[in-house]
Amino acid sequence: MTLRLMCITAHPDDESAGFGGALLRAQERGASTSVVCLTDGGAASHRGATKDTQELTLTRRQEFASALRVLGVSEGEVLGYPDGKLAEQNFIQLAAALVERIRRFRPQVVLTFGGDGSVNRHPDHTMTSLLTTAAFHWAGRNALPADAVSPLAPWHPQKLYYACAPFLIATPEEARYIAFVPSSLTLDVQDLKAKKYEAFRQHTTQAPVLDRAKALFEKHSGEESYLLAAARGELPNLLETDMFGGVVEE
Repeated sequence: MTLRLMCITAHPDDESAGFGGALLRAQERGASTSVVCLTDGGAASHRGATKDTQELTLTRRQEFASALRVLGVSEGEVLGYPDGKLAEQNFIQLAAALVERIRRFRPQVVLTFGGDGSVNRHPDHTMTSLLTTAAFHWAGRNALPADAVSPLAPWHPQKLYYACAPFLIATPEEARYIAFVPSSLTLDVQDLKAKKYEAFRQHTTQAPVLDRAKALFEKHSGEESYLLAAARGELPNLLETDMFGGVVEE
């Protein structure tokens, strides 16, 4: 059986920092992997040596491609929606763009952020979660919203996972009011930490982020936790050890 995993992110570098272990583990077992990144990261605070936003976005696309090579990702795409403004886009049209990608790549497993916005609670992360969730369910349906019509045949992904943030960048007072996404699967990726670090280092414009978070990376990057948010059929156990567990050939 050919296994396929699709990861849908908001910004270049999300794939390495948030999902690198899962992507590497899938690649190890021979699965085809795809990363779809919704924005080109043009609103980033850290801009490296780039002179303007146009050069920054071009550089970040190149960094993204370099990171995917380290992670062994089969294919990747940056859709180029405005960084920091996903909430302002046409929801149905953007979700339809993801339906197209899901139907074309035909993944059994789809990964994205949880609705909490992950470690920094970025609004783009929350919107990516909502958009991916809609696309996951719509991809297998014949009846879609008018603006989401696709010429490709329906495809039913079998599992949708939300990444669970291992920590939050928040003050103790803020943290009192933040809802955590619970996990149902924890991947031991301790042996992949160096490779994840190498992938993130490809994002040279974002080096200050990695430098600032290096201690947290060392502490937490040996595990990745996910919540099974949707699945086809009946699952015998909601606490899993394998993202591809229960996947059937079709």
